[in-house]
Amino acid sequence: MATPFIAGVAVAAVALAGRYGVRAWQAYKARPPAARMRRFYEGGFQSTMTRREAALILGIRETATPDKVREAHRKVMVANHPDAGGSHYLASKINEAKDVMLGKTKGSGSAF
Repeated sequence: MATPFIAGVAVAAVALAGRYGVRAWQAYKARPPAARMRRFYEGGFQSTMTRREAALILGIRETATPDKVREAHRKVMVANHPDAGGSHYLASKINEAKDVMLGKTKGSGSAF
């Protein structure tokens, strides 16, 4: 007589565990993506910007396509634009980095 009762309790326990597992999986899949810790360029700017430094400023590879360079420039510039509280100096360095990556370097460098 106790066997059907134990079987019923076991089935109920498995059902509850399954329900909990499905809800936990759905919550895991619905969570926003976690920001990965990125290592940023820690050094100061060089007197003449190199392609490596320009790629580090824009957060792209040195071999990035022109479309990737423009997209990265836009994202970094939106975050650091002087009209939105950013620095004029950083904005000029970001623009210089884009010019270096696209091969449009000016001999004078940045305005600062």
